Amino acid sequence: MGVLFFLGKDWKRVKKEGQVRIPSGCAIAAVIDRDGERMSGKTIANAMKPMHNRSNGLGGGFAGYGIYPDFREFYALHLFFDSRDTRKTCEAFLKEYFEIAHAEVIPTRKIPAITDEPIIWRYFVSPLRSMLRNLQLDEEEFVVRAVMKINTETDGAYVFSSGKNMGTFKAVGFPEDVAVFYRLEEYQGYSWTAHGRYPTNTPGWWGGAHPFTLLDRSVVHNGEISSYNANRRFIEMFGYKCTLQTDTEVITYIMDYLVRVQGLTLSEAASVVAAPFWSTIQREKNEEDRRRHTYLRTVFPNLLVTGPFSIVLGFTGGLMALNDRLKLRSMVAGEKENRVFIASEEAAIQAMEPEAESIWAPPGGEPVIVRVKEGAF
Repeated sequence: MGVLFFLGKDWKRVKKEGQVRIPSGCAIAAVIDRDGERMSGKTIANAMKPMHNRSNGLGGGFAGYGIYPDFREFYALHLFFDSRDTRKTCEAFLKEYFEIAHAEVIPTRKIPAITDEPIIWRYFVSPLRSMLRNLQLDEEEFVVRAVMKINTETDGAYVFSSGKNMGTFKAVGFPEDVAVFYRLEEYQGYSWTAHGRYPTNTPGWWGGAHPFTLLDRSVVHNGEISSYNANRRFIEMFGYKCTLQTDTEVITYIMDYLVRVQGLTLSEAASVVAAPFWSTIQREKNEEDRRRHTYLRTVFPNLLVTGPFSIVLGFTGGLMALNDRLKLRSMVAGEKENRVFIASEEAAIQAMEPEAESIWAPPGGEPVIVRVKEGAF
């Protein structure tokens, strides 16, 4: 796949991380309403403004949950295209495998800060029952394979969001500008995540900005993992295609594999990604915890993510925040009535809710999992 096609002819002149010194790292933020009450995308956009200096203008993005209530039973595929011909080719593929309930250009707003935008469409689709029977796949695995096929075999097309009743919006630019570009204030969701800054080692391009998603799981990430190659080689054995050469894509696929494919709980998945040290496991007094952590470290050693990181995983009905086990990247959380806020800095929480309470810093390696009340969304 030609992942640099959105950079145009002058992509080699795009600034890289080493040319834009940002000592404080990425900006991440998230908010969720436990009652399932929806809030405007403006809320999460406001969180990114006081963290402007953490970004570098090479990437920004958001993921919103509950934003497509009229099409909640359909997978919302968000795609970038480099041309109309590419779009037509991709649509022919979609029609062969899916029922398309609705298709349209994703509304945007022209602003000077966001330039060289690709063609951006969304498709609300449902897998054809005949295809599911022929391939003997469940819906989610079918969609995953379709996404991987488009992203690896269709030059000039890239699926950057593929979940039900959720969507990702990202671009090259500062996150507060990306929010204006995508008219985020017009969307209502019960949960939002956001990211500013990208990339660590490669030129910025639209598909490479955070969040990274697969089905309803989205990941925003602050840090740089040193286990990328080991993680990538292992996860690609199970059909995932890592086309972007960035660690956050790998983390997204790891979480999908552990939770959807292997059936682990979020806490167990967190204990794989940010596994306790062996010395810590040996000192655990609870025998059940010691056995569980020993099992997870033994069975999934190649999915241990090493290096500094803080991530927020969004999924249908909830959020999970997780630091590396040494807590080498900042992350704080706060609450106000039914809402929970997560961000790289307390200032971002205050921007979302000036009267936020109980602000704390989650310990390294211990997930913060927040769910919407059952049936609320």
